[in-house]
Amino acid sequence: MPRALSNPDLDPVPIERRDWSAWNIAALWIGMAVCIPTYMLAAGLIKAGMNWWQAVLTVLLGNVVVLVPMILIGHAGTKYGVPFPVIARASFGTKGAHIPAIARSLVACGWFGIQTWIGGAAIYAIITALGWIHEDPEAAKIGFLGITAWQFACFLAFWLIHVVIVIRGITSIKWLEAWAAPFLIAAGLALLVWAIFRVDEPSQLFKGKSDFTSPGQFWHVFFPQLTAMVGFWATLSLNIPDFTRYTRSQRSQIVGQVVSLPPTMTLFCFIGIVVTSATVVLYGEAIWDPVALVSRMGSTTVVVISMIALLLATLSTNLAANVVSPANGFSNLMPGRIGFRAGGLITCVIGIVIMPWRLLDDLGDYIFTWLIGYSALLGPIAGIMISDYFLLRRTRLDVDALYDPQGEYAGLNWRAVIAFVLAVAPNLPGFINAATNTAGTDKAIFPAHFDTIYGYAWFVGLPLGMLVYYVLMLGVAKPATRATSQHDHQRDKPS
Repeated sequence: MPRALSNPDLDPVPIERRDWSAWNIAALWIGMAVCIPTYMLAAGLIKAGMNWWQAVLTVLLGNVVVLVPMILIGHAGTKYGVPFPVIARASFGTKGAHIPAIARSLVACGWFGIQTWIGGAAIYAIITALGWIHEDPEAAKIGFLGITAWQFACFLAFWLIHVVIVIRGITSIKWLEAWAAPFLIAAGLALLVWAIFRVDEPSQLFKGKSDFTSPGQFWHVFFPQLTAMVGFWATLSLNIPDFTRYTRSQRSQIVGQVVSLPPTMTLFCFIGIVVTSATVVLYGEAIWDPVALVSRMGSTTVVVISMIALLLATLSTNLAANVVSPANGFSNLMPGRIGFRAGGLITCVIGIVIMPWRLLDDLGDYIFTWLIGYSALLGPIAGIMISDYFLLRRTRLDVDALYDPQGEYAGLNWRAVIAFVLAVAPNLPGFINAATNTAGTDKAIFPAHFDTIYGYAWFVGLPLGMLVYYVLMLGVAKPATRATSQHDHQRDKPS
């Protein structure tokens, strides 16, 4: 196998090392889904006018929808044991694969910094509750940083935990997810029980009414919010092969994802709704931020234990969702010089440089503006990869050629680039309106109908990318005619 496009972290995983069961995949998703942004996800839906059950059903449906490309793209990882950037070489070419790999990596770097800042805030809350520091966060801010020295130190402490685990490699991430999953579910259920038993009448928690007075009003809000729900994991729907390459069988990756992703996301959003409803009854205001809520609970012991749970939830999410993908993506840029650990460390450094606390003036608005934004970017990539792998190549790839700079997939596949550009184009005007905060106003740069299209960004981009790529590649892409390595068989044995 030519070494120019290969290193031990990008090479196919040997069969004897493919030891992830359905439980490991389920634990991975539980660990990623149980996090502060998931808890707060329903806040934007309710703010948009939905009642509690409309919000819960929207979250459930969004995750069922994104589960489909998740399983489809994950198939190639399980069958051939290769990561996302290598699979992307089949459709985009060995050089063109840098486009989807880096697009995914940059989004992950941004989220890595944000999640690390959230974890640092939890550490800050712990040491404040213990009485170790006494400061006015506003008065003690350092000018160029915009935060206090203590806040920055807590951020760095949580950042260093990530660095240690990255250095230890993917096995340590698998171990962390497997042990964290049961604890995180227990912590979430404990919070739910707390909310139900603290109020006099549990029925008070479900009294919120929808703001919609007609079906038309509801559907106008529903589809953009559904797109945002799909966008929440549109990133992982691309690089899920980074994990399914370690699974024992297709059954392991499918069952593991089906039993964990939609149920966990829906349950944790439901917990966020119920607990926040309880804060209205108990404190007279809706407290969506769990860090702020925990600080109001009373005893130091409760605060510390709760914050540790939040730390673990943030750590398990961040490592799996926001380190593995860019680590492989950066490794794909220079396989001979950058491996998984070096790629992970690059991600960690970028996570500091972007100063994530400056991105979070309003976490809710940030999530719902940019979730749709990058779903418009990543949806077409998913469509192109699914079209290439299932419709054109019928799941048969020449694995050795994926690593050959002179082989079948060598260079840049301009057809994939054209399909990508054309699939992104309809959503670009709406994105510009949203990014400039002019959507729906007289100052909008583009007409209002582009805002409507943008509200369906993922649903527009994915099928369009799939269709355009399929048409351009007819008669060009062909399934591999022979098994090219030990990874082209023994893939679908039951675990």
